[in-house]
Amino acid sequence: MGFIIVGIGFAFTLKANVGVGAWDALSASLNSLTGIEVGTLGMILNIACVFGQMIILRKEFKLIQILQIPFSILLGIVINYVLYDILIFPFDSFAGGIVMYIVSTEICVIGVALIMVLDEVTFALEGFCNALTKVIPLQFHVIRQFADIFSLVVIIIMTLLMDIPWSIGVGTVIGMIIFGPSLGMFMKLFQKILIKEISV
Repeated sequence: MGFIIVGIGFAFTLKANVGVGAWDALSASLNSLTGIEVGTLGMILNIACVFGQMIILRKEFKLIQILQIPFSILLGIVINYVLYDILIFPFDSFAGGIVMYIVSTEICVIGVALIMVLDEVTFALEGFCNALTKVIPLQFHVIRQFADIFSLVVIIIMTLLMDIPWSIGVGTVIGMIIFGPSLGMFMKLFQKILIKEISV
């Protein structure tokens, strides 16, 4: 359910067309370059992150994290279906795009918070960054930030050299501001709900 919610929210953030987060923008830029659907590119990148975890962790790789692969595929399928089969209407309002982006980001946050509170299967990128902490003497949040910086650098180079549309924009900044606080709020809410359900 969490992955489906994230997929729906992400599709709407793309439709808003005001920019998305660095890692997500990488899929959007590659879509402009190759014509491959965004969700499919997301599947490829995420599955590559899972194989990266396997290579780094080897015997320490938890078997349950194999589920990152089918969940990454599910995420990509949801994104493709919502973006290309449901959101087929034209949309070019900047103000409306900002509103849509904020609402869609909150939808994504709900899905991410649910996944993080359940703490069973991680997102592929976060799992890969966490695996890198085993071989690089840096904390998780630093490596995760470097992943975003790397994505932004690749996007800028591709956009300048290949003359493709910018996939980063004001939405990228808005996401950086609201995602973290919203995630904290929803995680606390879901933790209370789950604890209440378990106690019952």
